[in-house]
Amino acid sequence: MTVQKTKGDVKDLSLAGAGVDRIRWAAREMPVVNMITERFQQEQPLAGIRMAACLHVTTETANLAIALKAGGADLVVCASNPLSTQDETAAALVQEYGIPTYAIKGEDNATYYQHINAVLDYAPMVTMDDGADLVGILHKERSDLLANVIAGTEETTTGVVRLTAMAADGQLKYPIIAVNEAETKHFFDNRYGTGQSTLDGITRATNILWAGRRVVVGGYGWCGRGVASRARGMGAHVIVTEINPVRALEAVMDGFQVMTGLEAAKQGEVFITVSGGWHVIGKEHLAVMADGAIVANSGHFNVEIDIPALEAMAVSHREVRPFVEEFQIADGRRIYLLGEGRLINLAAAEGHPSAVMDMSFANQALSAEYLVKNYTSLGNGVHVVPREIDAEVGRLKLESMGITIDTLTAEQTAYNESWEEGT
Repeated sequence: MTVQKTKGDVKDLSLAGAGVDRIRWAAREMPVVNMITERFQQEQPLAGIRMAACLHVTTETANLAIALKAGGADLVVCASNPLSTQDETAAALVQEYGIPTYAIKGEDNATYYQHINAVLDYAPMVTMDDGADLVGILHKERSDLLANVIAGTEETTTGVVRLTAMAADGQLKYPIIAVNEAETKHFFDNRYGTGQSTLDGITRATNILWAGRRVVVGGYGWCGRGVASRARGMGAHVIVTEINPVRALEAVMDGFQVMTGLEAAKQGEVFITVSGGWHVIGKEHLAVMADGAIVANSGHFNVEIDIPALEAMAVSHREVRPFVEEFQIADGRRIYLLGEGRLINLAAAEGHPSAVMDMSFANQALSAEYLVKNYTSLGNGVHVVPREIDAEVGRLKLESMGITIDTLTAEQTAYNESWEEGT
């Protein structure tokens, strides 16, 4: 298929030099992706594959894109969030690495969806998504292109939930690997990456002191665990809200105070949602928050906070700092919303440290290679990352750290595989 190409749509190509420096700096902390890039360059496992990636356009993503292109992929990139793009990185991808990129930090919703449709115009064979917007639009509005698609990957918890629902309804028309479910992804990226980068984003936006602060964490999945533990490490008093009794019990056993969202709303000073759910902070919570409450989200979409309710309650609002909006409530209280309710770690900071994204994007690259080789044997639906890929990412990460571990002997393997009692 012949596809008409453009260079993309970025803010300013003159930023490319600074972008290259930042991309190379991130690469220093991404040894696994670097090793995969070297192998891909030699083996060309993605040769001839048109690939569309809807991801956060950051320096870490750029290194993944470089790896995919090195493997032969005909790649085009767009942003998965209007506020997460690093404009210099986007410029570098276009100008220095020849990867068409459609991403501008702060782009409005109309431009955001125009960019997604622009990458779909390339008629991709493989999709790489972060939140399932690309896949959703492909199925709902551009279904004429589905015949070209052989497989895809999904990076986030939110995206996996959406795709699983599509599959359950019989609407997902090709196999997708849930990279988010890899142990080397959610154990490290979600817990350590989200934990650190979320506090980083809030700190940059507000310059608050965490010590002694009452922090409410909405959701105790892997991301919530990370945020709660890092906030406690900074000296905060952490309260967790949950709807899952097992996770709530785990939070209690981890030493956190657990209560309903409404009770937490009366006590908290900083509120952080990381559930992937709808209106975790709703009108009833906003109505009882104290004057000066800070509200932020680190889940994929900005629906975790009922922003329309906050706007309706306010008699006025204004930006008091970059990424900080002050909403003046009729009763005199002020509530501060960070980053428009979008991913605060990417809106006000740089996202996860490169060292953890190294494992996440290694899973992305190796899953893409696996799909190209094996898509004909996979049914339409959501699939887990093969165990051998997960283990290989872990092994390569340990190797890059100079760490070796034991392996089973033949006798130990035989014992583990036997049903007979040991002697």
